[in-house]
Amino acid sequence: MDELGSFVSDDELAIAPLRDLGFAVSTLSWRQTELDWGDFEAVIIRTPWDYQTEPLAFLDVLTSIDQSPARLENPLDIVRWNLDKEYLREMDEKGARIVPTIWNPPSEVLEFGAWQRELGTSELIIKPTVSATAEHTYRLTGHDPQIEAVFSERPFMVQPFMARIVDEGEFSLFYFNGEYSHAINKSPKINDFRVQEEHGGIITSVEPDEQLHTVARETIAMIGRDLLYARVDFVRDNGGNYCLMELELIEPALYLRTNAAAPQRFASAVAEMLQ
Repeated sequence: MDELGSFVSDDELAIAPLRDLGFAVSTLSWRQTELDWGDFEAVIIRTPWDYQTEPLAFLDVLTSIDQSPARLENPLDIVRWNLDKEYLREMDEKGARIVPTIWNPPSEVLEFGAWQRELGTSELIIKPTVSATAEHTYRLTGHDPQIEAVFSERPFMVQPFMARIVDEGEFSLFYFNGEYSHAINKSPKINDFRVQEEHGGIITSVEPDEQLHTVARETIAMIGRDLLYARVDFVRDNGGNYCLMELELIEPALYLRTNAAAPQRFASAVAEMLQ
């Protein structure tokens, strides 16, 4: 992004460890057009948190980087796959337990009750399949006219509201080059359901239980390759099962500040990747 504004990032914590390993580090907007990407050994996608407004332009920039001598991380094919939340359908087919989802339904008023009946709930989450930071994410118990206006020309998905988001939050586990690094819990502020810090979410460092570790390892293995970074987000259903909310492979906040060793782990992962 040109300016992070109210977004919270702590990527700068990895700069000193990277420099200690001999790397020169520059922070650039993906919208810059002045520099030659080939001047860099690697370009690491980190906080382009406005890409969802112009996903094709974003992919064009990444394609330029991919075609240059620089190494793009995570790779372009992974970004293309992960850009649209329909990748969760593939994860479901591979055996991951995802939150039940209705994909790309019509947005007309008469469909709202059908969505509730199909998902067996009175409270729904509706969001675009290409989105970030909970933009255009709605929690509803009845039809809202703005839904038709917002989603009339963009693909979207419908899910049941997962009550444990409010009760115990969402769990995120971080992996660098396929190795587990650290984990956090993200809980919404009072009277909200969004867990992002920009919306008042509360971030806490946690140690996952063995069930969560196992589910996360299995989910990471389904990708089929080790990536420089990956974040897996889970919420528990009413039966206590961990359900995959998101597999974040493009630009996840890494919350390096929540674990003293995480910045060095990330820097070491970069060095290992470039060997």
